[in-house]
Amino acid sequence: MTLLRAEQLGKHYGETPVFSHVNFTVEPGEFVAIVGDSGVGKSTLLNCLAGLDTWDTGRITHGATDLGQLSDTERALWRRAHVGFVFQAFHVLPHLDVAQNVALPLMLLGQKDPTRVQQMLDAVDMADLGARLPQQLSGGQLQRVAIARALVHRPALLLADEPTGNLDPTTAARVMDLLLAQTREHGASLVLVTHSDAAAARADRVLRLRSDGISAGD
Repeated sequence: MTLLRAEQLGKHYGETPVFSHVNFTVEPGEFVAIVGDSGVGKSTLLNCLAGLDTWDTGRITHGATDLGQLSDTERALWRRAHVGFVFQAFHVLPHLDVAQNVALPLMLLGQKDPTRVQQMLDAVDMADLGARLPQQLSGGQLQRVAIARALVHRPALLLADEPTGNLDPTTAARVMDLLLAQTREHGASLVLVTHSDAAAARADRVLRLRSDGISAGD
């Protein structure tokens, strides 16, 4: 069964269209990169796929679930159970230590699993840094924390918005290695929005978003 499907998806702000006629699918375990010019709405599209933003036309389905038919609360519950999100700006909570940040998705699901949290810290090479606060970490370390947090609850779908955008090329390559390794290990599907040709080149499929639709990358 197709994991995620967007059909005739459209979004506008007031009278200004962002994108329209967006059609694509994501299969289980597939890595799809979405590229496109700045301002074409790549991050907005990713937020729609996560149910974090609304759209004006079309529909998004996850398996048999039509996201457009869910209430805000139902979308939040769906997201907690099925989606991991890696933000460009990390979005770790500054008052929580590394281990507590990673454990957040489990806590929201009513689960307490310190062994699982430690396993994820080990996997992202942060095994001894669980007690550190975010302000004590480098950008690359913060992004690894964000990846561990996104995957700790074993979601079927991982969405990543420019996860290497704030990193130097060497650190960016290491973060992509980690992201791919962990996604493959968990059997998760990955949808990556990126400006990085190097990151997009590693995808199973590249899609180019334009204002009038989406197509196979150039």
